[in-house]
Amino acid sequence: MDQAATATTPSESPKKTRRLRWLIPAVLLLVWLGVGGAFGSYAGKLAEVQVNDQLLFLPESAESTVVAKQQQEFADDESVPAVVVYESESGQLTPEQLAQIQQQSSELTQIEGVTTSETGAVPSDDGQAAVTFLPVDGSDGERTAAVVESVRAEVEANPIAGVTTFVGGPAGFLADLTEAFGGIDGLLLLVALGVVLIILLVVYRSPILPFFVLLSSVMALGVASAVVYALAANDIITLNGQAQGILSILVIGAATDYALLLVSRYREELRRYESKYDAMRAAWKGVIEPILASGGTVILGVLMLLLSDLKVNQSLGPVAAIGIGFAMLSCLTFLPAILVLLGRAVFWPFRPGFGTVGNEASGIWAGIARFVGRRFRAVWITVAVVLAGLALFLPSFKADGVPSSDFFTTEVESTSTQEALERHFPAGSGSETIVIAPEDTVAEVTKVIESTPGIAQVFPLTTAQGDGPPGAGEPLVVDGRVLLNVTLTDASDSIAAEETVALLRSELDSVSTDALVGGPTAAQFDTVETAKQDVRKIIPIVLIVILIVLMLLLRAVTGPIVLIGTVVLSFAATLGLGAIVFDLLGLPGADPSVPLFSFVFLVALGIDYNIFLMTRAREETATHGTWAGMLRALAVTGGVITSAGLVLAATFSALAVLPLLFLFQIAFLVAVGVLIDTFIVRSLLVPGLILEIGPKSWWPSKLGKEPDYSKRDNPDFVLTGADSSGSDESTDPGFSGESDQQPVK
Repeated sequence: MDQAATATTPSESPKKTRRLRWLIPAVLLLVWLGVGGAFGSYAGKLAEVQVNDQLLFLPESAESTVVAKQQQEFADDESVPAVVVYESESGQLTPEQLAQIQQQSSELTQIEGVTTSETGAVPSDDGQAAVTFLPVDGSDGERTAAVVESVRAEVEANPIAGVTTFVGGPAGFLADLTEAFGGIDGLLLLVALGVVLIILLVVYRSPILPFFVLLSSVMALGVASAVVYALAANDIITLNGQAQGILSILVIGAATDYALLLVSRYREELRRYESKYDAMRAAWKGVIEPILASGGTVILGVLMLLLSDLKVNQSLGPVAAIGIGFAMLSCLTFLPAILVLLGRAVFWPFRPGFGTVGNEASGIWAGIARFVGRRFRAVWITVAVVLAGLALFLPSFKADGVPSSDFFTTEVESTSTQEALERHFPAGSGSETIVIAPEDTVAEVTKVIESTPGIAQVFPLTTAQGDGPPGAGEPLVVDGRVLLNVTLTDASDSIAAEETVALLRSELDSVSTDALVGGPTAAQFDTVETAKQDVRKIIPIVLIVILIVLMLLLRAVTGPIVLIGTVVLSFAATLGLGAIVFDLLGLPGADPSVPLFSFVFLVALGIDYNIFLMTRAREETATHGTWAGMLRALAVTGGVITSAGLVLAATFSALAVLPLLFLFQIAFLVAVGVLIDTFIVRSLLVPGLILEIGPKSWWPSKLGKEPDYSKRDNPDFVLTGADSSGSDESTDPGFSGESDQQPVK
């Protein structure tokens, strides 16, 4: 009896092990499918919790924010002006047309969400146009956009013969912005997934694997979106349209990058191991450190945006960090479960057979490794000179802000309205600058305002609103303060208008430090100035954080400093190239947040490829020394790094489908920067520099103190273990793919 029991024990253990091998992946797969199915729809619901009001993103201390809060004390409602411009198609407006315009203006005030117009339609001095200002409910961005669309629909349904009508102003701009961001839910995601699918089909040459890689990305996006939705709905974070768009792109790009690393290593190990479970165990162990390090670096990098004084930047930090976190989790749990359950079949029709040889020693990247090994000094010097040449154009990169009328890459009605307004009225009409001053200084403040260049008119908010022309009646006094409406001669969103606001603030300080200047132009000015401060503050901090991470990961000082130097050079070259291209395209400039966001994403994501390359180089160096280790790492990781770079560049390029200048510029800079990183910096500059520095790259560790190979200067020897004549004088077999390794069963 005892013998029988003893005899059955060994056979039960392997059965239990085999059961756990498929049971654990199956459970992981079911959990992910259940969670993904439950939360997947939230990627399409994020628009419900978007906030796109510029004032909400300014710091509490900004002067325009203070004015906005005080302004609410002068009015019971939170209104945003919609501007309706009526322009004659043939010269002067006729009395009949003016009567119809007045009638329509009155009818527009009956639309739900529009309060009574204070002045009705006001004819222009040239008699060719009229304008009416409609206060629109501004308590909610979506509500404001809906009211504007109702006004536009009413105007379109009741045209006035011989008159062209435009509906815009601040409320119209918000409506156009909301519509542009509406494409994020469907078009952006569809384009990004489609482009990535095409790249993966080319890379893997498999009709099966790409769909599972994309499914992993979609799962990560769905769960991340659910978490972001919950945080935004409970006012823990503030989500705007650009953050939502970047979340989608970031998760898809990062998850696919991590998947490429895992799949590449799994395919390697399937040639070494007969068991698909053993192969996955080895692959998972090989990629977990670089994936966690890469993802952790990106998370730390984007979280540095929390140091921004702009809430729009602060909100992007945690949103992006959440996305990267779930991208890593999906790649390390969901995707391995699928791969290990399907085994070699997932690579059909090019299955990696047990004991077969890969092309690492004979493929394209092995050839590039040989080229770099033979001419490393010429390679890194040439690349550095070219990148430095592009970086010389960096000072010409204009990032001082752009008018909101140039915010869109396509023609929108709010822009057409502003252009029509400027043809017949003071350009700042409808978007007045607000000055709030102590009652006892009103006369002097008004005199200073009127004498400031760029001011068209100024009038106080009075108690007799709606009766007579603007400013008629006694000024309304609230807590000893008076509100003055200031119309600028320049368009309220122009650089010239911002300069007028800056001058006005300076002039009013000489009268009273309690006289504050706010309104749309002041808010835009404060946003630009705060964004410039963020660039100077956040970029150095991100570099320091990433440098520390690299030092801890590589257990070295010299190498990480070199890597950070290449990152800075690459980014400077990217901005220099961007300056050239944007100038050729005739773009009006860029918002200061464009270089900041581009830097955070390029550096944080670009460091991924440094980590992929250098962790493999460190692994190889431990056995073969710095020289062979770097060339072997380049040969093995070159394909996966460039594939990952193509995927990331393609996903960020998808941002360009949205008609927004800000996102187009970020898409260009990140996509081009990633391609420079992957094809030039990681493939040529970094390996060349490491070969130049040698074992000191790993200082202060002793790693890389390899023996002095007699043929170390022969890359063929390093990669294959034989010199170019076919002789083999080394006791180290070098790198010969997988044919020189004994399969482990």
